[in-house]
Amino acid sequence: MNIIIREALSKDMSKVLELIKELATFEKEPDAVIVTEKQLINDGFSSSPKFKCFVAEINQEIVGIAVGYPRYSTWKGPTIHLEDLIVTKSKRGLGIGFKLFSKFIHYAHELNVKRIEWVVLDWNKSAIDFYKKNGAHVLDDWRVAQMDFNAIKKFVNNEDF
Repeated sequence: MNIIIREALSKDMSKVLELIKELATFEKEPDAVIVTEKQLINDGFSSSPKFKCFVAEINQEIVGIAVGYPRYSTWKGPTIHLEDLIVTKSKRGLGIGFKLFSKFIHYAHELNVKRIEWVVLDWNKSAIDFYKKNGAHVLDDWRVAQMDFNAIKKFVNNEDF
């Protein structure tokens, strides 16, 4: 089986969006994805792209993606965030996830970042084991904090919480 890992093209964003939605379903949030194909194209392929995407192909079919974006640590300097590493369910266990992960790490190394970070759900044991096996430290003492669009709007409008 010939697995090709390459940089995504704007024409790939329809399939990328399908995989993002598949991940949302796997993570038990099937209705949470609001990004559109057009937004992915605009955000990923403008003169100042907001993310980098790699795709995995088998027989010219996209079966996996790795998506990340630059961040900055006041302690370390430039870092990069791996937002999603997805392999379609029917193609898991073939080494595709490792190839995408490896491509992303090599890309981060080329950028000379000081750290790669990502989040993993505490119940996703296979992902946690995969990351640990490949040298990652999965932190138990940090919690992810987020504000969604409505919380941002509420804060900006000085509404009571």
